[in-house]
Amino acid sequence: MSERRVLVVEDERTIADSVAARLRAEGFTVRIAGDGPGAVEAAQQMRPDLVVLDVMLPGFDGLEVCRRIQAERPVPVLMLTARDDETDLLVGLAVGADDYLTKPFSMRELSARVHALLRRFERAAAAAREDAPTIRLGDLEINQAERRVRRGGVEAHLTPTEFDLLVHLAGRPRTVLPRAQLLADVWGWAAAGGTRTVDSHVKALRRKLGGDLIRTVHGVGYALEVVP
Repeated sequence: MSERRVLVVEDERTIADSVAARLRAEGFTVRIAGDGPGAVEAAQQMRPDLVVLDVMLPGFDGLEVCRRIQAERPVPVLMLTARDDETDLLVGLAVGADDYLTKPFSMRELSARVHALLRRFERAAAAAREDAPTIRLGDLEINQAERRVRRGGVEAHLTPTEFDLLVHLAGRPRTVLPRAQLLADVWGWAAAGGTRTVDSHVKALRRKLGGDLIRTVHGVGYALEVVP
């Protein structure tokens, strides 16, 4: 496999240099951008395999950067945020982010998230190549090969992570899957505090596919309901 490319978008130079140094030590090719316009230009030139993206940036913010990058081509995005604000997180997920880290964070955790994101995208690409079967549950249709979802004949535009979560839930309909298990199986990492990431993606799926599709079992997890 060729050396994978990571674009680090962060205006705090100390953080950017630390992240870049850690990823380069693990064999990645890394480029740094310090503002919104520079990030979009760097993404067009570099065509990264993954983007580590701060929300607060000069020029225009990380949400706009994410929107413009994803409009060009799908790429996994790990967002960095200075505050644990659910509104910011949901907006970030809506424009195409796949995971997030709240500052301050450890380089070890960032590295784990980067590797987990890349593994997930590689698995998704492999599933598409293998022409995985279409899942039909009630009025829900999930075309795994094309990574397209329709409910009641209407297509819903999901982010890569939302799609992977939906497929995982649809693989065991009506079965309650614990949040920690979903975090490990879909995101590829396990940390008790990270289950909020699962909650946010479930909210996004409900917003796009209807609130009746995924049932919450409080204190346990989620189950996909088959709605005729």
